Amino acid sequence: MAHTKIMGILNVTPDSFSDGGEYNSVEKALQRAKAMIEEGVDIIDIGGVSTRPGHEEVALDEEMERVIPVVKALAELDVQLSVDTFRSEVAEAALKHGATMINDQWAGLYDPEIFNVVAQYGGEIVLMHNGDGQRDEPVMEEMLLRLLKQANQAELAGIPEQKVWLDPGIGFAKTREEEKEVMARLDELVATGYPVLLATSRKRFIKEMANYETRAKERDEATAATTAYGIMKGVKAVRVHNVAMNYKIGQSMDYLKENEDARHNLS
Repeated sequence: MAHTKIMGILNVTPDSFSDGGEYNSVEKALQRAKAMIEEGVDIIDIGGVSTRPGHEEVALDEEMERVIPVVKALAELDVQLSVDTFRSEVAEAALKHGATMINDQWAGLYDPEIFNVVAQYGGEIVLMHNGDGQRDEPVMEEMLLRLLKQANQAELAGIPEQKVWLDPGIGFAKTREEEKEVMARLDELVATGYPVLLATSRKRFIKEMANYETRAKERDEATAATTAYGIMKGVKAVRVHNVAMNYKIGQSMDYLKENEDARHNLS
């Protein structure tokens, strides 16, 4: 059984909600990447655009200046690199310089050319559910419809099915009640056959789930609970800030799940 992958978040922005400004230089980013590798990370997800509530749009040139030097510096490390972007120009530059995955919060809806770029470089792509929060149908039905449509577009562009990931988009375009429903029905997303990435780390959903006032960095234990839950539901990767804690949770859950599967196979 393949182990659950740990995707470590590396924000190279001045304004991200949890760690803005901490790693927004090549030297700091490289230092943090090396620490994450020691902690057991499988994929490092580099982001140059904040998605926190009230964030300001970042120009293409500025996103390039933030992200590409970091990709170049980390390309020599023994770890898979992902870039969190919805722009095909940033995706192409990142893939050209050593990234092998693009994490698109708009699932190709913002810039459909991103599918052709990822296909050209043989990369993987994460398609995250997003939108304006206005929908005429229940959240899971709308999510499945939209993500499967975009996954089909990715495959038509030449990206193999096994390289197309789905992300339910916790924290994006959903009420708290809708997020609870999505979490309860994660297995339906897993049942599509595409690998699923779960990204809950330190978000407001975690704060409200734990039902106490916390700063973002104080939400890691509650995040780890969603990692365990997601693995039970069948997700293939989790995107987190605290790599060490979630790596340990992942190892333990994978062990328990493997033994449970073995027992079922014998019965």
